[in-house]
Amino acid sequence: MDFDIPFNRPFIIGSELDYIRQAVERGHIAGDGPFTKRCHAWMEQAFSAHRVLLTTSCTAALEMAGLLCNLEAGDEVILPSFTFVSTANAFVLRGARPVFVDIRRDTLNIDERLIEPAVTARTRVIAPTHYAGVACEMDTINAIAARRGLTVVEDAAQGVNATYRGRYLGTLGHIGCYSFHETKNVISGEGGALVLNRPEDVERAEILREKGTDRSKFLRGQVDKYTWVEAGSSYLPSDLIAAYLFAQLEHCATITERRRSLYDRYAAGLADLEHRGDLGLPHPPAECAHNGHMFHVLVRDVGVRERLLGFLRSRSILAVFHYVPLHTSPMGRRFGYRDGDLPVTEELSDRLVRLPCYHGLEPAEQDRVIDSLHDFFV
Repeated sequence: MDFDIPFNRPFIIGSELDYIRQAVERGHIAGDGPFTKRCHAWMEQAFSAHRVLLTTSCTAALEMAGLLCNLEAGDEVILPSFTFVSTANAFVLRGARPVFVDIRRDTLNIDERLIEPAVTARTRVIAPTHYAGVACEMDTINAIAARRGLTVVEDAAQGVNATYRGRYLGTLGHIGCYSFHETKNVISGEGGALVLNRPEDVERAEILREKGTDRSKFLRGQVDKYTWVEAGSSYLPSDLIAAYLFAQLEHCATITERRRSLYDRYAAGLADLEHRGDLGLPHPPAECAHNGHMFHVLVRDVGVRERLLGFLRSRSILAVFHYVPLHTSPMGRRFGYRDGDLPVTEELSDRLVRLPCYHGLEPAEQDRVIDSLHDFFV
């Protein structure tokens, strides 16, 4: 079904098509071409990141992070259940056991107070997800990791150009992972990036990303031939993807400003419904400068949510809910989890509705969404 107002709509903001043409005309559309290098340099400079490597997706970046963590069968990784499946898969594929903890009511991020009680002798990694581009409480998380000798892998898929206490998400832990999927703020269709904040991870990450070879060193003239060094895979995106992405990065500030304006407009337009008790609105902590990635509301219960989604569909507006908690999934049950284990996660996931939010959403369209919510709760 087509909707007058879809949940998401991809967009072109600058030189995307011209850069793609340039990549073809230059004769390099495979991985690590000129536009890939420009993307790396842009993010390293803009986000004060030690090293950034483009990947085919955030999933690929997370899987590379899992490899860099040197996990063994039976090791444990602490993460929220309220996250995308790739966050867990990255570590489960290495033989690790996911240890799910509950989330905060205000941000829907991992509850940092519950992390240390979940640490055991087998814990190796903490993997916080910055939900909706709002930072987790990273000072506390990093302090726990430092005390316990753990690695912090940030799932910053939704957090590009958002900050925590003035520092960019993805650069706060040991490793960060970005997404440029078409549903994100800065897009390239598919695509992601691995952010390396420890210098000692860089050379190995380059090897893993290049099918387990030292080809990157060969291309820099550091070795006279390249060879198989360890097990890796092909995590390089085409330079066509990088060309599209670089054009978006050039307008990253404008894109973020636009998303924040949409967020603020929703917040102002729905404030009376929150005041009446019909729904809850997000209220990010003061230390978190979000990027306007998402605007969600919390309704009374799952029944209200389903009726609201149907009502909006009847008006040709596509709103959606979000993650099915991983601990309640078939895979989660295989790890011994049951309904009721994470009550806040289960409650809030049932109540959440994500509203249409994309760069090209026009004021009149946003007014239709706001007015429709008022009509539903009349």
